[in-house]
Formats: sequence, C-alpha cells, structure tokens
Amino acid sequence: MAWEEWEQLNSSAAEQDPTRMQLNRLPDERDDRPAGGGGGAAGGDLTVDHQDLVAVGNSAFKLFEGLGNHGRDAWSSSQTAAKDLTTQEFELGGALHVVQDRWEKSLKTLLDACAHISNHMDFTKNAHAGDEYHIASTVSSIATLDKGFDEGVKR
Repeated sequence: MAWEEWEQLNSSAAEQDPTRMQLNRLPDERDDRPAGGGGGAAGGDLTVDHQDLVAVGNSAFKLFEGLGNHGRDAWSSSQTAAKDLTTQEFELGGALHVVQDRWEKSLKTLLDACAHISNHMDFTKNAHAGDEYHIASTVSSIATLDKGFDEGVKR
C-alpha cells in the first residue's frame, strides 16, 4: 500500500465515523503482565530467562561444531574442479575459484560469530554466578551483623 493510499483511507475513515478509528497497539491493561510492568521500552515487556540464554548458547555451539566439521567438505573437490576448468581455458574455473574464496570468508565469519555468541553466553553465565555469590555472601554478612546487634541489645 502506498503512503498516499494510506492517507486517503485514513482520511475517509475519519470522516465517516471518527470514533471507529483505532490504532493497533497493546491494550492499556493486561492481566498476564506482572505487577509494575508498563508498556514499551520503559515498562520492560521483554524478558529472558536462564533457559533461553542456555538454548541460544547451545545452538550457537552446535552450529559452530557442525560448520567446523562439514563447512569445508566441498573445498578440495571445488579447488580441483576450478583448477581443471581453468587449465582447459574455461572462464568458469576462475568463477568457481572466486565462489570458493567467498564461501571460505563467509564460513570464517559465521564460525567467528557462533564462537563469539557461545563464549559470550558462557561468560555471562559465569559473571552472573559470581554476582549471585557476592550478593549471597553480602546478605549473609548483614544477617550475621544484625544478629550480633540483636544479641548486644538483649544484655
């Protein structure tokens, strides 16, 4: 739909019955939204849990392994074919060599991206585990300190 057509339909709808026009958006209140959650970026409707992150990391690692093991299966036969075609003075030989080079560059880029995602998920998991330990030890220290103050008051 062209912009002009949209404007025309919008104007005609507003002229017929302005109360009928409604924009697509989230309703003001949703029963399934946790308390305190608003709409849009400020409210935080996007949530991710640990299982989601683990699934992303595992998928990236599996893709990395699969591409690493099989991404170059056709390399030697493609190089041989490119060399034979070039020797026989077919321009297709040079083109096949270019395709093989681009495949190799793309494969390396994809392998790097998969490794980066997988490693980042592992790093994030370890960083949050460290945060959890720090928070738990801090809270338990505060509880111990509070207990000491409470014992001092009883005397």
